[in-house]
Amino acid sequence: MRGCWRKTGLCFGTDMLLKALLITSLLSWVNCLENQSMTPEEKANIRNQILEMFDHAYGSYMKYAYPADELMPLSCKGRVRGEEPNRGDIDDSLGKFSLTLIDTLDTLVVLNKLDEFDDAVKKAVRDVRLDNDVVVSVFETNIRVLGGLLGGHVMADLLRQRGERMQWYRDELLHMAVELGHRLIPAFNTSSGLPYPKVNLRYGILNPLSRTGTESDTCTACAGTMILEFAALSRLSGESVFEEHARKALDVLWERRQRGSDLVGTVINIHNGEWVRKDSGVGAGIDSYYEYLMKAYILLGDNTFLQRFNIHYSAIMKYISQPPLLLNVHMHNPTVSVRSWMDSLLAFFPGLQVLTGDLKPAIETHEMLYQVTKQHKFLPEAFTTEFRVHWGQHLLRPEFAESTYYLFKATGDPYYLRVGQSIVEKLNAFARVPCGFAAVQDVRTGTHEDRMDSFFLAEMFKYLYLLFSEKSQLPINMDNYIFTTEAHLLPVSLSTTQVTVQTNVTEAPVAHDEDLFTHSCPSTETLFPNNPSFAKTIRDGYKYLTGVGRTLSISLPLHDSGMEPVEFLKSMGISLTPLNDFTLGDSIAQSVPNLTHKGVFRVKLVAEVSQTIEEELVVPHAVQLISPPFLGRTVLTAGPAKFGMDLTKQEHGVKGTIVKASPYTACGPIENAAEVKGRIALALRGDCMFAAKARWLQQAGAGGVIFIDHREGSNSEETPLFQMVGDGDSTEDIALPLVFLFSREGAVLTSALEEHHNVDVLLLPKERQLGQENPVSMNIKLRLREEGGSEDRAAPGATLELVLEDEEELSGKQQSPHQQVCTQGRTGPCSTDSPQALNSKPEPGTNP
Repeated sequence: MRGCWRKTGLCFGTDMLLKALLITSLLSWVNCLENQSMTPEEKANIRNQILEMFDHAYGSYMKYAYPADELMPLSCKGRVRGEEPNRGDIDDSLGKFSLTLIDTLDTLVVLNKLDEFDDAVKKAVRDVRLDNDVVVSVFETNIRVLGGLLGGHVMADLLRQRGERMQWYRDELLHMAVELGHRLIPAFNTSSGLPYPKVNLRYGILNPLSRTGTESDTCTACAGTMILEFAALSRLSGESVFEEHARKALDVLWERRQRGSDLVGTVINIHNGEWVRKDSGVGAGIDSYYEYLMKAYILLGDNTFLQRFNIHYSAIMKYISQPPLLLNVHMHNPTVSVRSWMDSLLAFFPGLQVLTGDLKPAIETHEMLYQVTKQHKFLPEAFTTEFRVHWGQHLLRPEFAESTYYLFKATGDPYYLRVGQSIVEKLNAFARVPCGFAAVQDVRTGTHEDRMDSFFLAEMFKYLYLLFSEKSQLPINMDNYIFTTEAHLLPVSLSTTQVTVQTNVTEAPVAHDEDLFTHSCPSTETLFPNNPSFAKTIRDGYKYLTGVGRTLSISLPLHDSGMEPVEFLKSMGISLTPLNDFTLGDSIAQSVPNLTHKGVFRVKLVAEVSQTIEEELVVPHAVQLISPPFLGRTVLTAGPAKFGMDLTKQEHGVKGTIVKASPYTACGPIENAAEVKGRIALALRGDCMFAAKARWLQQAGAGGVIFIDHREGSNSEETPLFQMVGDGDSTEDIALPLVFLFSREGAVLTSALEEHHNVDVLLLPKERQLGQENPVSMNIKLRLREEGGSEDRAAPGATLELVLEDEEELSGKQQSPHQQVCTQGRTGPCSTDSPQALNSKPEPGTNP
């Protein structure tokens, strides 16, 4: 539909006008709403919505999954380790101990679901076993299961003491926690005191049946995130051994810091204490180490932990913090950033800065993160410094909600309630499924992943519910507790509980400049005197950081002596203001003559200016099966690597026979090196970085590597391709050709290997695959044609004509059929390959 006011020659589409005015109203409403206070009724409605969402998620787990560890929300069943396809290191969280139930225990109390809590504790005591023959992550088992048992015990004991509930409880959860603690202790049997990353719940480390104990490295956070749970266990049980081991691990990490920069690396050797990965940041691999230093001081009252944290924090703010960004640097050369992307786990850091009392950078970084969520609906697992998607997965992580909660409590600014409201709405709109809430496989496509991690119930709902609750509406006084990194509640009164432990053995920290808030909580009145809107003042500088949301205002006068156009606009709900009723500035009056003329109206068009994101082009590669019976007809779309051999410079690609690596994850010495030598190895993603796998296989003599995704059901049709990246250190030593296949394409390849045993493939850019015809080219001609005129009469009129001509049709040639590519699963047929927009960014080398 078009509207034309001929008297002024002003023509415009009324549809466009309507859209512009709708955008105006929406943006004005959003901007006003974000800074508007929230009424008690609004907060109550959102709080009830959060309770309903929790009931949907927890109820689905109990209905479809319990006693399994986790819910598979798309399949509507439980995930039992060993019964589902192996996902690599992700599955190390699962120990056949009803993980989600235990992780959710204290959440039930915070949400005032006390009947459900009573029932859940009874189920845990009756059904959960901790002596399973399963290899689990020491870190994940500590924060989720041990922390969950302790948080559940603290809540059960509190309710029992009140005399109203849980009178049957006899510390069963604490006894289970002690048992689990003793099953984790063998992991600390190393020469350095740093724990192994994995342990067998039944057989420990050294037993021949343990199937673990060969690992040599662990992440800094993995070793440094034990003190809260282990110290709480010691002080509640009276057994000092747990706190002693956790303190020792922290001592080693402190001793091994880089003395010049006071930073730590990401991965460390557990036997000799040497750094394996020397990149330093506040995200994945390090994050909760810093968090636990600060919180250990709060929980235990030991000033040593605060001194260490303050020294680290000064280094972070000097080298890593580039407000509002937090960028990884090299611990030995911290003035240079080592990568141009950030991971979503650093979203916890503004919350930690609130505890530290450093509100300004907390507000800045949080606002940056909020702008990224506005642009992508959720926080991508990793995103670039230009706020493009680097790794599109979103696992329903709670860190952004956590920092939102802390900032609201520190500032009282209702803006953060609106941020929390947006989190609730997006979860319901984009993650909710009939059987719970599903992780998002890629924020660019919105496709779901069949997983709902236990931390979603343990943390997300806890922080969101607390954000919208007053103290009087909660069953417990939150001021008496501190959150663990998994949001489990430990009482700060433990600092007065005496337990005999060997104190920290490292040298006294160097003197650190103290300020007003070194030993006390910050006061916003002191930090920002006479400025109640200080948070908004800081935020405003980052409001349009990503380019989304900025508006452009255009004022247009409309002239008409009749009222038909005006009535027409009114019928669409658009109101116009007569200019003689509107107060205008001199500049407008001068630019538009005869403003007071009858029948002249002012229309204000406001359009949203969005940033055009130029995604880095990912060159699609291919794995082409060339041996009989395939003969090049089966072509699998593959992603490239940013390191190793550049296949785009290999005229004929790289040919080889495929063989599965053993171990399949290729995270250690290759056991079938003789078989791998000279061949193209297949390796499963997970457990370690892509670069580490490549080095092991290169050392074994492989001629190339095809990595296969461990995420069940992933495929190149639904998930954008990415480029594999290195491990933060130099990868110049890796010379192998490397490509990546998603799970579905990988299944085609492994099925072919199982059936035919001898399969030859060709690795090369997809555009150069064997049998590929030259693409059809088109001539594009632009010419101007006057409306109503003949096609041959060019004129500077108002119509722009676009003519497409097929070069092959012009030359009389027939277009050749498309190349066939296989896009289905093991038994599916091949289908015509449809071009896809390949605009994704490279993905981190391993799952966080």
